[in-house]
Amino acid sequence: MHLSPTKLSAAALLSLALLGGCGEKFLDLKPTDSITTESFYQTESDAIQATTACYAQLNRGGQYNYALWGIGEIMSDNSFTGGGGGGDGAEEIQLDFFNIPSSNPMTTRLWNGSYVGIGSCNLVLQKVPGIANMDAALRKRCLGEAQFLRAKYYFDLVRAYGDVPKILVPPATPADSRLPRSPEADIYAQIILDLTAAIDNLPGSYSGPDLGRATKWAATGLLAKVYLTQGNKAAAATRAREVIANSGKSLWADYGDNFKVANENGKESLFEVQYVNGLNEYTFDGLGFVGNEFFAPRGQGLVPQGGYGFNIPETEFVQGYETGDKRKAVTIWSPGDAYPAGSATTAQPARLTGSPDGYNCKKWFVGKTNTNVWDSPLNFPVLRLAEVYLILAEAVGPTQEGLNAINLVRTRAGLPNLTAATPNFTDAVIKERRYELAFEDDRWFDLKRTGKLLTLPALVAKGVKPFSDKLPIPQSERDANPALTQNPGY
Repeated sequence: MHLSPTKLSAAALLSLALLGGCGEKFLDLKPTDSITTESFYQTESDAIQATTACYAQLNRGGQYNYALWGIGEIMSDNSFTGGGGGGDGAEEIQLDFFNIPSSNPMTTRLWNGSYVGIGSCNLVLQKVPGIANMDAALRKRCLGEAQFLRAKYYFDLVRAYGDVPKILVPPATPADSRLPRSPEADIYAQIILDLTAAIDNLPGSYSGPDLGRATKWAATGLLAKVYLTQGNKAAAATRAREVIANSGKSLWADYGDNFKVANENGKESLFEVQYVNGLNEYTFDGLGFVGNEFFAPRGQGLVPQGGYGFNIPETEFVQGYETGDKRKAVTIWSPGDAYPAGSATTAQPARLTGSPDGYNCKKWFVGKTNTNVWDSPLNFPVLRLAEVYLILAEAVGPTQEGLNAINLVRTRAGLPNLTAATPNFTDAVIKERRYELAFEDDRWFDLKRTGKLLTLPALVAKGVKPFSDKLPIPQSERDANPALTQNPGY
């Protein structure tokens, strides 16, 4: 994990994180190589800066800018690699065909980025309680943010790899970071402890430049999702009800309003990764989201670099939309779809490089931003109220409460209500999640938790049968930590 025991680098300690809506702001931090964990945590300002740094890994390549769209979507039945063919997107191709070496960059980045984020959270939880003359409410908030984020990083790790090392304090020596893997049950227990504490510590909302920080309702919603993943439906339902009844959130009337820059951190959002653009970045580790460029139709000139055409919707997925589903036009570029005025071409082709049936992911399309590089200002929604409704529906089943919850989501999509007579209600909810949350990096995790991943007809039919529902432990980490065992089959 390569966690420095006594001194954080300037980049790790004072990472710039984005906290705000349409007017996102940066904290103007001035790092210096002389800062150490002993000298830094002295003031309220130090506490805020260190807490802000805990968010930094979310918008980088170890999470939503790279690793999670490869794992959550391309490894599922929602999409395939796309790109320019040949060796283009080699790491995505490995995921797509479940031929994943322990050196795969995407799986390695998810591990590394999550542990860097955990390390930042551990420092806040260790050091902030000792800062003198700090406002009590602010101290609670900082601790709650770190608890929420540590739980989020561990949730991604345990779902992806199974047993993982549990590190809750900054290592005092290099040897302290070379821990064996803890059982999944222990990791989940810690996640629940952290989220329960975060709920008590966090405010219900923010304003101004603090928009985008974790709230009590983000923690409550994530806890509902954790419980559902564990199969504890009663606890999942309880927490989902709390969010629905008390968060003040509501669904946008138009599904597409969730994915507009002008609506960031809006009425349906419980937690988002904060992005901005205009920073002249060609990197997965920048402060803008790469989806606008990487998922746009390849070479069609709709985005600054022309479009790379990765993360292509599977034809089976596209054909699975119910007639009249309004979400399709928001999520998918389909052949014949009109391009924005002023585009070099006029409409989506019937076939293009990387997409033989003419489909592309549209959900993260922003268009020609004010830069000529990868970055996009569109935030990434980690948790929306619509998902909480679907968590409740899955948890309580085809009761009136469950039907009301799922039908709110379906009504917005322009679809008829489900009824108590709907066959295989749980399967219907999982399908609803597939289309409501498409390309929000959840599908592989849903297939895994519902036991469908290893026998999924859509994957088996094309000759790609997953042999494992866990990712390989990165070999670079095993080289650095001999206590790490490998998952079977890798």
